Amino acid sequence: MYGSSTAGNHGWTSASVLTTLIIGVVALALFIIRELRSATPMLDFRVFKSGIFSLTTVINIAITVAMFAPMLLIPIYLQNILGVSPMNSGLMLMPGAVIMGVMSPFTGKLFDKIGARPLAIVGLAITVVTTYLFTRLTDETGYAYLITIYTIRMFGMSMIMMPIMTAGLNELPPRLHAHGTAMVNTIRAVAGAIGTAFLVTVMTTQAKNSIKDIIISHGFNPQNKQDLLHATNLATVQGINDAFMISTVFAVIGLVLSFFIRRGRTTQQEETDFAH
Repeated sequence: MYGSSTAGNHGWTSASVLTTLIIGVVALALFIIRELRSATPMLDFRVFKSGIFSLTTVINIAITVAMFAPMLLIPIYLQNILGVSPMNSGLMLMPGAVIMGVMSPFTGKLFDKIGARPLAIVGLAITVVTTYLFTRLTDETGYAYLITIYTIRMFGMSMIMMPIMTAGLNELPPRLHAHGTAMVNTIRAVAGAIGTAFLVTVMTTQAKNSIKDIIISHGFNPQNKQDLLHATNLATVQGINDAFMISTVFAVIGLVLSFFIRRGRTTQQEETDFAH
């Protein structure tokens, strides 16, 4: 996480970034080996013997990165570009949170009737479209537009999180349910942290790279404070748009993978498979 979060300032090829990323990967590999050899593992990686659980976990990672993008980038855009207060920036996120809370019981009932795949496909399709719309921001995009798109996006998200997680856990035998839940929650937390750092790095890097071109293309005078501020704002918007494009890619990956979700088999069958 440290490596991905400092890459925006030092570059992905800098010694400090590469060193910390390598240390992180090696430490993770050693942790996995240790857990696989432990009689009572803290995180039991044997849950990934289930193909559907592994699939839904990858989808969860993609969804988590996509979900955190607007929660992080939109407040930055509102406060730094549009000059909206922190209070109103937070209030913009509230209708989406309310929608998710209201939709939860309905999503559960639909999951029982039709399974996870239809819900995931529809929810991720909405997420892909609305996330892509956030890649078209300008320095004059309105507050009402942002709140509308964000709320629709969270409506799509409400169809994804619980069904995807439940579909994966249903593929595990009862003795591994607790380990599966712990694994999903841990991976989502890590994906959220690293994904957030990565998106901020993309935003800052692209903003740095585009500011010179913006100054030249718009004929700004870099010695003029007003022109420089305007150029900086446009570069920041460009960086935010590029970060949202990365988030869109993650949402598309989740959408494609969701077509491979199927209904789980019986517990007895799963127990037999894991026993072998």
